[in-house]
Amino acid sequence: MNNPMLNEAAFKRAQERAEAGGIMTLQGTINKTFLLLFLCVIGGMITWTNYQSWAGATWLIAIIGFVIAMITSFKPTAAPITAPIYAFLEGLFLGVISAMYNARFQGIVFNAVAVTVLVFFVMLFVYRTGLIRVTRGLAVGIFSATAAIAILYIGSFILSLFGVSTAYLTSNSPLSIGISVVICAVAAFNFLLDFHFIDAMTSHYQAPKYMEWYAGFGLLVTLIWLYIEILQLLAKTQRK
Repeated sequence: MNNPMLNEAAFKRAQERAEAGGIMTLQGTINKTFLLLFLCVIGGMITWTNYQSWAGATWLIAIIGFVIAMITSFKPTAAPITAPIYAFLEGLFLGVISAMYNARFQGIVFNAVAVTVLVFFVMLFVYRTGLIRVTRGLAVGIFSATAAIAILYIGSFILSLFGVSTAYLTSNSPLSIGISVVICAVAAFNFLLDFHFIDAMTSHYQAPKYMEWYAGFGLLVTLIWLYIEILQLLAKTQRK
């Protein structure tokens, strides 16, 4: 009941194939996560400075990134290669999107990044101090809410193809802003599941070293999701 990129079955399969090359550790996972973030930032800087030239390739980059993400999800052994590629591609994508938002709302990107980082460390603090314990009931609730959001987005996309208005997701109405707040909260709570699962796997399973890349990839997915949602939320509150 957690980030689908961090499923227990994958860790168990990895444990069965573990080799003598080392085992997954919490510190190693943290290091890999920060390296992936670094690659993401590098990609973002490349497109940020000249986003007009990259705008036409935005969706192609997003599609390739999605394919790489699916490969990583179903083949964790490929994570040492695919996770860095995914991080860089997502950086390219986010650089264009962020620059477009910033061109319309000056300073919004800095605020979105700051809030995302703040939320990440707040949730890490909450998890480490035990202020919120990850019980089975909480995990089921967060997983269900995440699945509902995915269905909402997919359904809205299908409706838009038939010309049905999806202003409840894109406008600056109180309903749209409220939905964004809820989605941001769900994304933030996914960090608790990520931290709990990684902690459990590094404590009780002898997963091989490459699973550090796989786990870092899962955390990056949550971070990117939260950043995009916060960026959209801030944009809605600034529209006249």
